[in-house]
Amino acid sequence: MTIKTTNLGFPRLGRKREWKKAIENYWNQAITKAELDETLLNLQRENLLLQKNHHLDSVPVGDFSLYDHILDTSLLFNIIPERFQGREVDDDLLFDIARGNKEHVASALIKWFNTNYHYIVPEWDNVTPKLGRHIILERFNYAKSLNINAHPVIVGPITFVKLSKGGDQSLEEKVRTLLPLYIEAFEALIQAGAELIQVDEPVLVTDDGEDLEAITREAYEAFAGAEVAQKLIIQTYFERANVKFLSSLPVKGFGLDFVHDRGENLKQIKNGDFDASKTLFAGIIDGRNVWAADVQAKKALIETLATYTDDLYINPSSSLLHVPVSLDDETLDETVRDGLSFATEKLEELDALKRAINEGNHEKLDTLQAQYERFQNQDFKNLTYDFDSVRASRESKFETRKVLQQERLNLPDLPTTTIGSFPQSPEVRKKRADWKNNRISNEEYETFLKAEIGRWIEIQEDIGLDVFVHGEFERNDMVEFFGEKLQGFLVTKFGWVQSYGSRAVKPPIIYGDVKWTAPLTVKETVYAQSLTDKPVKGMLTGPVTILNWSFERVDLPREEVQNQIALAINEEVLALEEAGIKVIQVDEPALREGLPLRKAYHEDYLRKAVHSFKLATSSVADHTQIHTHMCYSQFGQIIHAIHELDADVISIETSRSHGDLIKDFEDINYDLGIGLGVYDIHSPRIPTEDEITIAIQRGLQQIDRSLFWVNPDCGLKTRKEAEVKDALNVLVNSAKKLRQHTTTPTA
Repeated sequence: MTIKTTNLGFPRLGRKREWKKAIENYWNQAITKAELDETLLNLQRENLLLQKNHHLDSVPVGDFSLYDHILDTSLLFNIIPERFQGREVDDDLLFDIARGNKEHVASALIKWFNTNYHYIVPEWDNVTPKLGRHIILERFNYAKSLNINAHPVIVGPITFVKLSKGGDQSLEEKVRTLLPLYIEAFEALIQAGAELIQVDEPVLVTDDGEDLEAITREAYEAFAGAEVAQKLIIQTYFERANVKFLSSLPVKGFGLDFVHDRGENLKQIKNGDFDASKTLFAGIIDGRNVWAADVQAKKALIETLATYTDDLYINPSSSLLHVPVSLDDETLDETVRDGLSFATEKLEELDALKRAINEGNHEKLDTLQAQYERFQNQDFKNLTYDFDSVRASRESKFETRKVLQQERLNLPDLPTTTIGSFPQSPEVRKKRADWKNNRISNEEYETFLKAEIGRWIEIQEDIGLDVFVHGEFERNDMVEFFGEKLQGFLVTKFGWVQSYGSRAVKPPIIYGDVKWTAPLTVKETVYAQSLTDKPVKGMLTGPVTILNWSFERVDLPREEVQNQIALAINEEVLALEEAGIKVIQVDEPALREGLPLRKAYHEDYLRKAVHSFKLATSSVADHTQIHTHMCYSQFGQIIHAIHELDADVISIETSRSHGDLIKDFEDINYDLGIGLGVYDIHSPRIPTEDEITIAIQRGLQQIDRSLFWVNPDCGLKTRKEAEVKDALNVLVNSAKKLRQHTTTPTA
C-alpha cells in the first residue's frame, strides 16, 4: 500500500500576522502597493516552501488571498456589485467591495458554513460574467517557479452560486452562465501543467446538497465534455457527503471529511457506495481544532480506506485556514503542548503517517503517539458541578420585567446604545502590551484604563446615548479575555486565526474543567457607572460563543463543557448585579455559527444552546435588564430559538443585509426588546442620517415601537475614534428626530 499526502489550504495570516499588518499598513497609506505586493509574495513563498518541506505530494495554490477566497472568485468571473462597476478590476476594487468606501456600502459579510470565518457575498445584479485576471493561474505558475508540485484550488460553481445573492436568473441559469468561464479557467491551468485541480464544493454536504444534485451533475458533465473533468477533484468538508452521488460524477476523484462527518462517510464507503476507480482524498487530520491526532488510530483508518481504493491521498479535513500557523513560537507547559497541533504540526502528522505506511519508518509516528498519550493521561477533569441548582428561567415573564426595568431605568422612546467596545487605539494596544510585558506597573496601567473609560463616558454624554458602555479597553478580544481569567483555559501568544478580512482572533484553548474563581469585569464596569447617571451595561460573552470561538476539548460531551462555562458566566452576572449594575449584556454572536449543517441536528443543538444561555442569565432579579447580541449571520433558521433565549433586549445585525432580516420576523410574534443594527461598523464610511432613519423605519414596520432599540451592528473596537463619534452622532440625531413622531412614518 502506498499513499500520498496533500493539503486543502494553509493559513494566510503568517506566523506573526505579517499578512494582516501589511494589508492594514496599505489601507493606512503607511506602505505603497509595491511594498504590499512584495510582503505578500514573500509570505506566499514561505507558505509554499513550508508545505513542500513537509513532503506533501501536492501543495495547494489559490487558497492565498488578499481578503477572501469567495471575493477572489467573484473578481475572477467579473461578478462585481453594480455600485462598484465601471472601475478597473484591481486590488483596490477588491478592498472597496469588502470594506465599502465613502460613496458605497460594502458587500454583505456572512459566516462560512459553521465556522468563524466570514466570506463576502457575491452580488449578481446587472453583472456581465467573464473571465478576468486569472490570479489562480499566476499563483500556480509562481509555485512552479519554486519547483513545487502544486494543485490549484478554486471554489466550485455550485457552491459559489449558492452562496451568492441578487440577479434575475435562477441558480441553475447562473451556474450555466459560469460553466464556459470555469472551463476556460480550467483549460488555462491544465495547459500550464496542472495535474489536479481542487474544486471546493462544501455546499454539497448541507441539506441543500440533494436539491443541487441535478445541476451539479449537469455542470460536471459539461466539464467532462470539455475534457477537463479528469483533472478535477471535488472537495467536500465539514459534514458527510453523498458518496454514491459523488462517485457517479465524471471526475478524477473527490474529498471527504472523516473527522466532522459523525462517522457517516466511512459507513457509506463500507456499504459499497464508493467507486474504487476514483481517487479518494481522505480528510483524516482535524483542520478545525488544535488537538494532536491519535496517529495510531489514523493509521488504522488509512489502512481501512486503502482496501476500497488504489489511489489514496490523506489530508486535513478542511483548509487549515481555521487553525494557527505553528507552535514553534509558543512557550507552553510540555504537558499541554504535547496535546496540541497547529497547521505546521498537522503537516508533521501527515508526513509521519506517510513514512510509517509507505516506508515502514515508525520513528516520527511513535514520537507523536507518545506525546499524544502523555497528554491524554493528564488529569484535567476533577471538578463536580450541580447544574440543577442554578435557575434556568427568569422569575417572571417579560411583560412584568419590562415594567420594572423601565421604572428603574427611565429610558426614552427608541433608546440608543452601542454594542460594547470602543476603538482599541494604538495607544490602548501599546499600554496593554507594555503591561503584559512588565514594562509598566499595575498601578500605571489601571490609571490609564480609568482615564480612557472616563474619557469615553464623557464622549457618550456629549453624543447623547441613553445606555452607556465602559468601552472594554482592558480586553484584547471578547473570548480570549475570558479565557485568560477562567480556570480550564489556555491562552497562546501567537495562536491567531483569520475571522474576516484582516481581522484576526486568538481563540483560547479549553483543556480542562471550567470554573469562575474571581470577578472578571466588575471593577471597570462599576468605575464607569460611578462617572454617570446613565445606566452602564455590564459586558460579557455568553457560554455558546465562548465555546464556539474557543478550541474546545473533545474528551467531554459538548453540552457539558458549554454548561460549565454557563455556570462561570452566571457567577459573573450575579457579581455585576450585586455591584449595582442594572443592565447586563451577555453576547452570543456565535450561536447561529455553531448550528450544525444538517437540519436533523438543529433542534438538539438549539435546545442545548438556549439552556446554556438561560443558565448563565436567569438568576438575576426581574428589574435587572439582560441584553444579548448577535451579528453577521443568517438568522431565519434560529429565530424561534432567539426568542426562547428570553433576553430582555437583543441587538442584531441588519445593515449589510439591507433590512432583509426583517423578513425573519414575519412568522413570529417577537414580543421582546430588539435593536436592529442600523449601520455597518466594519466599513470606514460614515452613514448618512437618511440611511439610519430609513433603517429604523423599516424595522418599525414589523416590530412594536415600545420594544425597539437603536444601535450599531457590532462593537466599535476596530474603528477610528473620529469615525465612531461621527457615526454615533448621526445615529442619535436620527433617533431623536424620530421620537417626535408618535406614529411610525412610512419608510
